[in-house]
Amino acid sequence: MPAAEFARSLRARDQLVGYWIALDAPAATERIARVGYDYLVVDVQHGLIGHVGMLNALMAIDAAGGAQGLVRVAANEPSGIGHALDAGAAGVIVPLVDTAEDAAAAVEATRYPPRGRRSYGPMRSGLRIGPRPADADESTVVIAMIETPQGLANVREICATPGLDAVYVGPADLCLAVGGAHPGDPAVAAEFESAVDEIQRAAAEAGIAAGFHVSDGEAAPPRLAQGYTFASVSCDLVHLEAIAAHHLTAARR
Repeated sequence: MPAAEFARSLRARDQLVGYWIALDAPAATERIARVGYDYLVVDVQHGLIGHVGMLNALMAIDAAGGAQGLVRVAANEPSGIGHALDAGAAGVIVPLVDTAEDAAAAVEATRYPPRGRRSYGPMRSGLRIGPRPADADESTVVIAMIETPQGLANVREICATPGLDAVYVGPADLCLAVGGAHPGDPAVAAEFESAVDEIQRAAAEAGIAAGFHVSDGEAAPPRLAQGYTFASVSCDLVHLEAIAAHHLTAARR
């Protein structure tokens, strides 16, 4: 779907399913983008992708048609957010948002004056969203990750931030935030699920979307049924290793 339609769908809290890209492999990214996902997230924070790799991944997603390309930026700062958007991202996922002030700063970096402080340099993005800043603002989504103790404590204030389109759960860091010794620590399963419920309720009360990162496709429907409105499935690197191991086991059997 076009960027503007994707933005409207996400803001309307329609159910969307995406995929996570960690590898700098544009040809593979293009193939995945043709599968039918609503969006692909290019991970610049923890993925093995630099600026040129991010640009190539976004071009590959656009070449495939259909899916929109989002970028998880490395940090909540205007330069990296601007680079991602100028490279053609339909939106950004911003990590480590602790307060409503952090969320407001992320929104400001994605919006042109007078709504924000995004610098005008459309480059690739201008090829598909037009030269008017207001059009770009309406076609660009900004999503805040809730993954720290501070972010969890302030989740309602974060969700109420004007211009914020969604919040997003990174389960590994959220597990650590509620006291887990490691991601997926069963000792804090109850605390983790309580936090997950709280984030979903806060987003619903504010009328914004809520996303969840899931380990595989089977894990997505329960989170969507819980009230999360979009889910991103695992990542290319994890699946490449898993399918290679599966075929090795089959071959040796």
